[in-house]
Amino acid sequence: MLNGVHLLIYSADPAADRAFFRDVLGFRAVDVGHGWLIFALPPTEAAFHPVDENAAPREPGETMVRADVYLMCADVRATTVDLAGKGVACSELVTERWGIRTTVPLPGGGRVGLYQPTHETAHAL
Repeated sequence: MLNGVHLLIYSADPAADRAFFRDVLGFRAVDVGHGWLIFALPPTEAAFHPVDENAAPREPGETMVRADVYLMCADVRATTVDLAGKGVACSELVTERWGIRTTVPLPGGGRVGLYQPTHETAHAL
């Protein structure tokens, strides 16, 4: 029986992004050796979206599922203010039909999404 999901986040600077997740975002982690941290994540959901021209780039013949990472919060405005106090400059807030979103820059050069959902979540299931 399935008992979890292991999310792989690729980074140009994994050590810096691991420190950011631990020290700035406050995620707890286990160190499985040599500073390789595996993070405990809050309740997680998965939604399947159609592939279109705006989807993540793929290599020819690629069959592995690609995904975007969005962290969720109850109050995106308060969360971005808190992150700003820690020196993190999020992108402008954008209101979508499904929530209010921004992106959070990572030290390794990537970005993760951050949003306050306005839709029903699956967390209570």
